[in-house]
This record gives sequence, structure tokens and C-alpha cells, in this order.
Amino acid sequence: MPSLTERIDALLPQTQCQRCGYADCHAYAEAIAADSTSIDRCPPGGQETLEALATLTGQYADAIDPSLGGFTPNQVAFVIEADCIGCTKCIQSCPVDAIVGAAKQMHTVIEALCTGCGLCMPPCPVDCIRMQPSRGITEGITVPSDSHQRADFFRDRYHNHRLRLAHDEAEHEQRLRQSAASDKMDIVVQRKAEIAAAVARVQAKRARRATETKKHES
Repeated sequence: MPSLTERIDALLPQTQCQRCGYADCHAYAEAIAADSTSIDRCPPGGQETLEALATLTGQYADAIDPSLGGFTPNQVAFVIEADCIGCTKCIQSCPVDAIVGAAKQMHTVIEALCTGCGLCMPPCPVDCIRMQPSRGITEGITVPSDSHQRADFFRDRYHNHRLRLAHDEAEHEQRLRQSAASDKMDIVVQRKAEIAAAVARVQAKRARRATETKKHES
């Protein structure tokens, strides 16, 4: 049987917007299950999610906490291409990998995959990202229209995003270790070469002395 955290998480919209004050939807679900926070902290979920959480947990709240700001459904991020400098900060901040691009290249948002979380906007150094109504462009990507299936879809994308980050971090650490090992090896090789050169100089000096001694003796 699913845990209380899992059942709560299943009711959340999985926008991963962090407006609740937690790192992601699952972390918020854990806090609710532990009775350490209220159920009125999910603007994207709105009244429907609030009522579902109340039924499940027994907590009561009549409305979403207004201090968390509003959330407009069907809004997606849009990159103003002419202003994009290709810094990749928005790509790094997107929790569902809905932004594509490369360093020093223009980025674009895959509209069908954008949850409207808005997390890509604050890190943009040139303020070239705007939220706008979805144009309904799917780019050939099928995203469920049912709210629960849609949440499952984006939960999977978020999990895959985290797996990718972990994989990238592991690869980065491996490269650092290899680089450190290579640098250490280079130092060892260089030191051995320096010692060999020093030994060769001493041997050459001794050979010259021996030759000079023989000349004097003769």
C-alpha cells in the first residue's frame, strides 16, 4: 500500500515550482505527511488540490495561502530569441528539461513540456524569458490532458531530470579524478625526468674528472 507521502504526492500537480517553499512536490508531500506544514501552499494545484489534500489528511484550509502568489494555468515560458546570449542558466534551472540549446547558442522552450513553473526566469542574466499563454503547440509530443495523468507524466520527467543530473555529476567527478590522476602522473614523470637528467649530469661530470685524472697520471 502506498505511504501517506506517496498518496499526497499523487495529488500534487508536479510543476516542481517550489512556491510551497520546498525543493519539489515530493518534499512538500513529506512535510504534509509529517504534519510539519499546511496543505494550502500549492498555488498550481489550486482549490481542487487543496480540497483533495483536506479529504486525505484531515487538515482544513479554505483557500491557498495568498502570500505565495497566484498561478495562471496554461502559461508557458518563452525565450526572446534576439536577446538570448546562450548562457545555459535557464536550461540548468528547468526541472523537467523543457529547454533546449547549447552554450553560446540560442535556447528555446519546448512548449508542450513546460509546466509553467517559472524557475527559468530568475537566473536569466538578460531577462529574456517571459511567461505567456500556451499556443497549444505540441511539437509532436503527446502530453496527457487528464490532470492526474499529466501529473504522472511530469513526475516521471522530473525523476529522469534528477537521474540525468546525477549521471552528469558522476561523469564530472570522474573527469576531475582522471584529470587529477593525469596531472599527478605528469608530475611524477616530470620529476623522474628531472632526476634522470641530474644523474646524467653527475655521471658526465665524474667521467670528465676520470678522464682528466688519467691525463695527469700519464
